[in-house]
Order: sequence, then structure tokens, then C-alpha cells
Amino acid sequence: MALIIVVAVLALLAGLAANRFLRPKLLSEDDDTGMAVKDLVGPLLTLTVLLLAFVLVTANGSYGKAEVASRGEAKAVDQLVEAAEYAPAVQRAEIQADAVCYARAVRTQEWPAMSDGNGSAAPSVWSTDLRRVFREVEGKPVFGMLIAADNKRSEEREERLTQATASIPSAILWFLLATLVITVMALGICLPRRNNRGQIITLVVITALLTTTLCIIRDVDRPFGGIINIEPTAITEIERQATRDFLANHRSSDLPCDDRGNRKNA
Repeated sequence: MALIIVVAVLALLAGLAANRFLRPKLLSEDDDTGMAVKDLVGPLLTLTVLLLAFVLVTANGSYGKAEVASRGEAKAVDQLVEAAEYAPAVQRAEIQADAVCYARAVRTQEWPAMSDGNGSAAPSVWSTDLRRVFREVEGKPVFGMLIAADNKRSEEREERLTQATASIPSAILWFLLATLVITVMALGICLPRRNNRGQIITLVVITALLTTTLCIIRDVDRPFGGIINIEPTAITEIERQATRDFLANHRSSDLPCDDRGNRKNA
């Protein structure tokens, strides 16, 4: 994001400098004539439509899918905990404990890693342990409910990790940044050299708006990092509920993991 802002500012300064030193060589008009303020609005509208229609919509779609997947995963974990109530006491305790540890691992380890488009192996430790417990109740009525909830959890987690990576290729972002630079510099050259305060202010505003648009696109395209990011609110709430259910019949020391979802030493 900082790179986009720096490049846009440099393009603006280069355009104004070119207006000062290159305009007399490139244009033969009188110094009081040039592109009017209303003429500057055309490129702004064109570029805004291009950015919003072809890029921002794609980035926003990825952001929405990531948010839905995050909530769906948390709901699936909650269903696991609820279905465990129909399992025998030993398996119920193990499933609830694994659900707590899985939620902790997602919240504390995988969520920060997703800001760079990566995942974490920590939650997989507990999803593997869940499947081990499921085999112990195979053939019982609760088995089908547990398998369905776990499959849903796995699908939503995979979708969440998929959306954590940028959906817009970097080449497109570089192309848009180059378009911004060329547009700003060209407009700067076409400004009149005298009596141009209104045009300069308008060009600065256009540059700021286009730069902000590009920054928003880049930020939204990375839904788990940046300013407009998805917080682990849903999984945190499910962790709290699962912990409450587990502590109803056990002690916190009975959990097989620490506060970060790492397995305790035997």
C-alpha cells in the first residue's frame, strides 16, 4: 500500500514538473490556456469505472467469500460440540477438548499467518485427533452427525485458506498502477502554467481518489490482513462456548493444549 502512495505522489510531482519545464516544448498554446477542470473529470470517471467494474468487484467478492467461510467454519465447530453431547462420556470429553484446541489454534496461529496468505499446521493436529475419536463411535447414531459436521468444518477451512491468498494477480495491480502514473503525469503536463490553482487542486484530488481506490482494492483483496480485515470473532465465540461446555464437567488443566492450541507435553 505504501508503494502505491509513493508512486502516485511521485507521478503527481513529475507531472507538475513536466508542466513547468516540458510544456513549452510540447505544446505551443498560450500559457493561460490548457485543460479545464471539467476536462479532468473525464479520465477520472473512465478510470473509476474500470477499477470498480473489473477489479474492485472481484476483490470484494473474495472478501465476502472469506467472511462467509470463517462464519461457516465456526458454525461447523459449534455443531461438533453440540453433536458430542450424544456421544458416550469419554468420547464427548475428547471431542469437546479437541474443538477447544482447534479453535485456539485457528485464532492464535492460523489467523495471523493468513495475513501473508499462509496457513498453519496447528489446527490440523486437532482435526486429525477428532477423526481418531470418531472411529471409536463408529456404528453409533451420533457418528453420522459428527462426520457431517467435521466435513463441513474441513470444507469451510479450505475455502477460508483459499480466499486468504490474493485473488487479483499482481500483474493486474501493476498495470493499474502504471495506468494511474501515466494518467496523472499526462494531466499534469496539460495544465495551464498560469492561473492554474483550480486545475492543480482538482488534479491533486483526482490523484488522491485514484490512489485510495487502488489501496482499497489491494487491502480488500487480502481479507485477513491490512486495514479492512476479517477478525476471528466467530471462532473466538465458539471457542468460548466450547470451553464453557467442557469445563462444566472437567477442569481447565484437563485440556490437552495450551492457550495457543499447541499440544501439551505428555
